[in-house]
Amino acid sequence: MRKEVVQAKRIIVKVGTSTLIYPNGNINLAAIDQLAFVLSDLHNQGKEVVLVSSGAVGVGMHKMNLSKRPATIPEQQAIAAIGQAELMNIYNHRFNIYSQQTAQILVTRDVIDFPESRKNVVNTLEQLLAMGTIPIVNENDTVAVDELDHSTKFGDNDQLSAIVTQLISADLLIVLSDIDGFYSDNPNDNPNAKMYHTIHTIDDQLMAQAGGAGSVFGTGGMSSKLKAAQRILEAKRTMILANGKSPTIIFDILAGKEIGTLFKEEIS
Repeated sequence: MRKEVVQAKRIIVKVGTSTLIYPNGNINLAAIDQLAFVLSDLHNQGKEVVLVSSGAVGVGMHKMNLSKRPATIPEQQAIAAIGQAELMNIYNHRFNIYSQQTAQILVTRDVIDFPESRKNVVNTLEQLLAMGTIPIVNENDTVAVDELDHSTKFGDNDQLSAIVTQLISADLLIVLSDIDGFYSDNPNDNPNAKMYHTIHTIDDQLMAQAGGAGSVFGTGGMSSKLKAAQRILEAKRTMILANGKSPTIIFDILAGKEIGTLFKEEIS
């Protein structure tokens, strides 16, 4: 049994676009409803929960009947603006069914990089948790860019979720993706690929096994998840990478079952 997982009180759950959007581009309402149910029940158990949610661009593409991700930055940011509003509408509707109050926080990288604004983000998150809400965090894709020496993008929400875990000293980060855990090779291509159940350190060999980017609707891939895990390990926190096809898997994870890949510092 994974005791550090069972004992976690403050939990960050990161859900990727692949969990929220079907491969055909439609919104996975069943997954969103499950997610709202699970997180609301965790709150009822007395746990503090923050949701880091991708999906703004994917939901925006669905809303505007687009099959291909827009090519230009203004188009992508406009679609993100449309999608973020629709995504929060869906979340609010589903969480309201379980009488759970949510709140939206949109951030950019520069907010985290500057001490005063970082302090404000932490204070807001802490206050929202104290008020019994479930904050829903996303990168502010409508304004975030990388230009010259002014970086406002996190790169992807895997990094953002790890940073949020650090900021509020959460006990556990659960990253839900479209794969059961971290494998030695792509299991879709190599039937002999083996899943790592526990990883204590991230080296060049593991990074080489991570491969490339994610789906057409999102930006994350295995390499971004390893980078997030590296940040978690450096902060002496714990992370689990698991399949988010059915978000009720979170119950089994928090029961200490050996699900997904556990990233934690090795205790000597």
